[in-house]
Amino acid sequence: MATGKEIRGKIKNFESTKKITKAMEMISVSKMRKAQERMRAARPYAEIVRNIAAHLGRANPEYVHPFMKRNDAKVVGMIVVTTDKGLCGGLNTNVLRGVTNKLRDVQTDGMSALAVAIGNKGLGFLNRIGAKVVSHVTQLGDRPHLERLIGPVKVLLDAYAKGEVNAVYLSYTRFINTMKQEVVLEQLLPLSAVQMQEETRVSESASGAKHGWDYIYEPDPQTVIDDLLVRYVEALVFQAVAENMASEHAARMVAMKAATDNAGNSEIVSGAAAIGA
Repeated sequence: MATGKEIRGKIKNFESTKKITKAMEMISVSKMRKAQERMRAARPYAEIVRNIAAHLGRANPEYVHPFMKRNDAKVVGMIVVTTDKGLCGGLNTNVLRGVTNKLRDVQTDGMSALAVAIGNKGLGFLNRIGAKVVSHVTQLGDRPHLERLIGPVKVLLDAYAKGEVNAVYLSYTRFINTMKQEVVLEQLLPLSAVQMQEETRVSESASGAKHGWDYIYEPDPQTVIDDLLVRYVEALVFQAVAENMASEHAARMVAMKAATDNAGNSEIVSGAAAIGA
């Protein structure tokens, strides 16, 4: 049976733990608000790029960009977005479970996979399971930087454009609200005609009118569309990273609050035991 001295020592440890987890909770609250602001600030640009890409895809059907073509390659690309740090509940576990299932399906279909890791947790996981990681970026901090994301992601984009990769998938956690985040595993490439039409439909629904888009290209349609679709894909990846960062801070805030509450409950139980001793 624990002595009074041992119990008092436990109480002191619980008090220290509670102070640490409470501080981490408050830090996460502040970071989450800033991450939400950056996430929302990035949405208008991403939406405009999506709308223009959809309109151009429909306005110039005689030119088909490589990102909209399918090929017979036996390789699938995966862009995996996770956090650099832990203590955020099951956020990374849920994303990596979805990635694992997808990789299993790829192997079942007799195909191999190439991966790009954004975030230290995903990089460590992919290395542990023996996945082929062709590029990665870690230690992004609390703010996503497009210039740091372009290089690693471009490895898969170039491979797809050359016909070396059959499809590219993007996995991340979408921010819904403070208490809810959802895992997303979506096809990034090839960009399907249905996907582009859906972007156009959403745009027209928001504006309340349908338009007959007519563009003047400078210098020429192929150059404009090539550059725009690359920006389009980059915008999707950037938005995914911004959403994942907001989700990370929300999940960490909730996890630290739970840890603080548990430490408080344990402190009360230990205190009662000390009185009984």
